[in-house]
Amino acid sequence: MDHVGLFTADREKYRALAGAWVTPESLRCVQCGVCAFNCPMGIDVRRHVWRGEPVTESACLTCGECVQRCPRGLLRFEPFAPARREGRGG
Repeated sequence: MDHVGLFTADREKYRALAGAWVTPESLRCVQCGVCAFNCPMGIDVRRHVWRGEPVTESACLTCGECVQRCPRGLLRFEPFAPARREGRGG
């Protein structure tokens, strides 16, 4: 892949992640805490999963560590609606 293609792919990835929240599938979660342990920003992802709510904290980098590390594969990136975006704090 050439450099131009690489930058295009990076821009597309940024656009996708900048417009998404980490969203849980709460019913199958066993509350192991791996997601929260691996968050570089110290967000208690497990609490969000327990409540069945997306991680909407402005400190979330959407780096994907919690998504990748969940041993049950219960976390995913889900785009948020434009009206809710302002509530994210950033």
